[in-house]
Amino acid sequence: MNPSDHGFNPAFNMATIKQVINEAVERVRMPTPMRLRDLIRQIRAARTAAEERAVINKECAYIRSTFREEDSVWRCRNIAKLLYIHMLGYPAHFGQLECLKLIASPRFTDKRIGYLGAMLLLDERQDVHLLITNCLKNDLNSSTQFVVGLALCTLGAIASPEMSRDLASEVERLMKSPNAYIRKKAALCAFRIIRKVPELMEIFLPATRSLLSEKNHGVLITGVTLITEMCENSPDTLLHFKKIVPNLVRILKNLILAGYSPEHDVSGVSDPFLQVKILRLLRILGRNDPDASEAMNDILAQVATNTETSKNVGNTILYETVLSIMDIKSESGLRVLAVNILGRFLLNNDKNIRYVALNTLLKTVYIDTSAVQRHRSTILECLKDPDVSIRRRALELSFALVNTNNIRTMMKELLVFLEKADPEFKAQCSSSIVNSAERFAPNKRWHLDTLLRVLVAAGNYVRDDVVSCTIQLISESTSQHGYIAEQLWRALEKDTLDRQPLIQVATWCIGEFGDLLLYGAPVSEDSSVRIRQIIDLFGSHLHIELQQRGVEFSQLFRKYEHLRPALLERMPPMESGRQTNGTSGLTNGETEDVDPIMGEEGNLLVGERKLGETPDSSALLDLLEGPDAGGKPDVRPPEPIKQPTTNMDLLDLLGGLDLGSPTPDGQNPPPPLPVQNNGLFNINQSSNFLVDGLLGSPSEVTNTLPRITAYEKNGLKITFSLERQQDNSSTTIITMSAVNDSLGPISEFLFQAAVPKTFQLQMLSPSGTVLSPAGLVTQVLKITNPNKAPLRMRIRVSYSVDGLTVQDQAEVNNFPAESWQ
Repeated sequence: MNPSDHGFNPAFNMATIKQVINEAVERVRMPTPMRLRDLIRQIRAARTAAEERAVINKECAYIRSTFREEDSVWRCRNIAKLLYIHMLGYPAHFGQLECLKLIASPRFTDKRIGYLGAMLLLDERQDVHLLITNCLKNDLNSSTQFVVGLALCTLGAIASPEMSRDLASEVERLMKSPNAYIRKKAALCAFRIIRKVPELMEIFLPATRSLLSEKNHGVLITGVTLITEMCENSPDTLLHFKKIVPNLVRILKNLILAGYSPEHDVSGVSDPFLQVKILRLLRILGRNDPDASEAMNDILAQVATNTETSKNVGNTILYETVLSIMDIKSESGLRVLAVNILGRFLLNNDKNIRYVALNTLLKTVYIDTSAVQRHRSTILECLKDPDVSIRRRALELSFALVNTNNIRTMMKELLVFLEKADPEFKAQCSSSIVNSAERFAPNKRWHLDTLLRVLVAAGNYVRDDVVSCTIQLISESTSQHGYIAEQLWRALEKDTLDRQPLIQVATWCIGEFGDLLLYGAPVSEDSSVRIRQIIDLFGSHLHIELQQRGVEFSQLFRKYEHLRPALLERMPPMESGRQTNGTSGLTNGETEDVDPIMGEEGNLLVGERKLGETPDSSALLDLLEGPDAGGKPDVRPPEPIKQPTTNMDLLDLLGGLDLGSPTPDGQNPPPPLPVQNNGLFNINQSSNFLVDGLLGSPSEVTNTLPRITAYEKNGLKITFSLERQQDNSSTTIITMSAVNDSLGPISEFLFQAAVPKTFQLQMLSPSGTVLSPAGLVTQVLKITNPNKAPLRMRIRVSYSVDGLTVQDQAEVNNFPAESWQ
């Protein structure tokens, strides 16, 4: 056995003896400096910041004076103290060159402190980097494994692109070393070099492949880490390593079936760190690859069923297994197994595990909704969790699970949560309830009652657009006027403190339909005398405003009596800007049945709302003009919110697109282009669109089409879920889902869409404008394609991240043929 494998052990010769004697003489000649532990003790004993600075300044002055000595035997101790001072935040850059002197020393203890100092103190100065590059090259060829290890660690920590190119060949050579310790360090160094200079990846490919045949787990885990980094940064390298899937499966299987090994056992699991690394690499290799996914299906099922879950180590492996199953082209049964594992996580006492499960289910719900629906009751229980982060994730997931079949049950639970929720949850929860009720309401009575409960429970946290759309719905629901007026009157009789939106809706409704509260029918002429007497009493009221109003209204019974019938006519229902279905006069379940779960007092509905109209929109952009565009496009957003806009805003809707062809002289200009966006623009439309049945029950939908990815960039992923309606084969319903896969929140999210003029496009309001990490925003689009032409769409997204506004656009041309044929 080579003695050098155990440490630095220089041969005893005359030079060594001479060095020891000289150091002894130096120690006698120079006073012994303070030890590191004594310096730490003095700094901790300082009672004020000024005392601490005084101690450090005094010691730094002493260290500077010793650095002036050419051959100081205390350099190692002084650098150690300087590094501690640097860790406290005080300047220590004057020790850089002294670190280089320690690195050049033949003693291992000096090299260790020198390299540590280099990693902490060196900056980007070229001269210093040149000097340390030469020292690193010398130590990479040392016969002592620990000196080589120090050099590899330092290179991985401070390597500049130039240093990486100079020493990459040395690192690649050491990856083939017979010493496992050196191979492990070299693989980790190669990992850092590739991150710094990706084009050097090709040098390490042959040596990296051989690392998977290692028996040493330390070398094996570094090899898997290195391959993972290569595959994530290079599609060509990813294709090259597809062939190692069987090797990884074999290694993972051996780990699962291996007996107890004290060297690798952690809480009864064999090397969980290596298992996690392999599962992560399998996920990358199997993504969008059916063959590779098929090869790893069995081993993933074994890991999911055989891993011990009583310890956190086993839960970590199961979590990585679930991520791999959901990310590859796995079998449906395996996906159900993965979702069930997450369901068990929701019952865990550890709140971190519950949070991770909710976060993963939120990403999974759009892949396998039916499997996640089985755990709906457990998810709703998480709304009562004391941890605010868990409640927030459970709330987002609960709304993602709402559909036509469970709308009554889910709204009942979510309204109970809204009533008891903290103020920070009320705005988001109330808006999501309104959006869900608009999409899936079974009838108008239920819809109206639901909105009423939102107005009562959320108070002033209700968004302004909810007030306007509620009034719109009440106006349209002619058969419910008496009922809702009575319900709002009763709500006003109770506590109305901090419920300004409720007061707005109630006062409008009672002002319009207050007569129905008294008689259940319009006021008759016989009641005019009594009304006149009441009005005349205000003609002499002390309050000038009431007196003025009393005098004005009294004129309707005297001088202008002939105008009274016309002036006091009941306001007609607000127009909703929609066409009437020729086969049915009912919209959005216009029946009056009572909710069997929530009863007479638990219901409310937002129907189709009127689109705002703004004239002069003929100068808009021809958004999708092209050889196959089929004419000018129809760009639309959500129906609900009515807000003013200007034509200049519309011209900038999807800027940068080709302008339409000019209209020849003497010809009539084309009709104005209907353009809208995420509730910010509402313009005059050249035609109305069918709103009835936009989001009907599942029985109306006969064909669910494949989900497509419309946009994926900078941590924002937008996918489309497509459905065809049975009663209208030319209509496709698209559910847009925007997911934030980044680590930071996204605010002011705005989604816009444009289609050729041969299509008709409608958009409902989005579920929100803020996406927290792993958060979700959904929006429903309805496209009518009477000519059965291939579907094309151009989308534009804008949002804010860390105070910066991001705008981007893309074309979506990968719609399946079933969506229009």
